[in-house]
Amino acid sequence: MAASKPKFQRRTYNNLGEFIEDLRFILGKRPLVRKAMRGDLISPAFRERLMNTVTQVNGCRYCRYFHAREALKAGIPAQELKILLTGIIPDNCPNEEYPALLYAQHWADSNAHPDPTMTKKLTQIYGEEIAEAIHIILRMIRMGNLLGNTWDYWLYRISFARWGAPNQKSWGIERDPTQLD
Repeated sequence: MAASKPKFQRRTYNNLGEFIEDLRFILGKRPLVRKAMRGDLISPAFRERLMNTVTQVNGCRYCRYFHAREALKAGIPAQELKILLTGIIPDNCPNEEYPALLYAQHWADSNAHPDPTMTKKLTQIYGEEIAEAIHIILRMIRMGNLLGNTWDYWLYRISFARWGAPNQKSWGIERDPTQLD
């Protein structure tokens, strides 16, 4: 009896409307995107911790590799990053970032529909502007994750499950992303 093909388990865009919603959100907040990405509101290391946290939940192999390397360039120690890439928020991450990283995990787990009390708490802790910057970073990485996973899903479909890394155990990254060239 032939083995059945493994089910594609990573989160993808289910329809064009989901993608357009994410794109409109980001385009509607371009000035905030610039501030968040330049490091005016959130440090590059904090931004990469947020992005790696969401990527770990969504399982995008492309974003995992790219943002792990960006995290190292931003000064995140390799050992801390390795822990973060397992889905655990490291004990040695900066205390002031810990609530945002927990929120980012919850946000990604809930498919960008967090509990309103958690969102309110985030705003109370960081203030309106920083909380908005955190949300724009989370939405941008979600968009990247879902686009990468959607691409892999189509590879998976057209190759009859031979390509596209159907599960997180086979993300297809041979090299350790925490090691710079």
